[in-house]
Amino acid sequence: MKQFSGIKNASLLFLLLFVISGCGYTPSAKFSRDNLGEKISTSVIISAEDPQNTVVIKDAVDRAVIEVFQASLVSKELSDTHLVLKMGKPAYAPIIYDENGFVVGYRMQVILNIAKHNNGSSKNYSTRGFYDFSVAPNAIVTDQDRFEAIEFAAQRAIKSFVAQVSAEGARAKK
Repeated sequence: MKQFSGIKNASLLFLLLFVISGCGYTPSAKFSRDNLGEKISTSVIISAEDPQNTVVIKDAVDRAVIEVFQASLVSKELSDTHLVLKMGKPAYAPIIYDENGFVVGYRMQVILNIAKHNNGSSKNYSTRGFYDFSVAPNAIVTDQDRFEAIEFAAQRAIKSFVAQVSAEGARAKK
């Protein structure tokens, strides 16, 4: 009886794999790669108001190019697509108060403007990322808290950009 159960499980697994492979599923990274190309370069316009976070944004974008788009980072001269990023002024606002009226939670918002240049054409994107974080009651938000919140919010904004590019690639395939 146990041998029959193993054969049954293997048959179900084979059937499941057959159904998934036959449904036409394509990962979003493929649509993004088709839209952006295999070789991508990035540059970030340094914010005069917040220059420290420029490095955070650049690192997050470069990580997304490698991990999400599954593309190579190259110099601008060798790239299929060049991405120019500019971060708007990050803003945080109180969202949670304790029973004494002290702020214990904030929401960081980062707006990224991304210009995509490829094949002689350009397209601009505007994305937003949010990150909620907590602090001790009646505490001041430290620079470390602020930098971490900006980094996480920027990562979410970049994920939004990835979704937009993937959707464009999927629409272009239809």
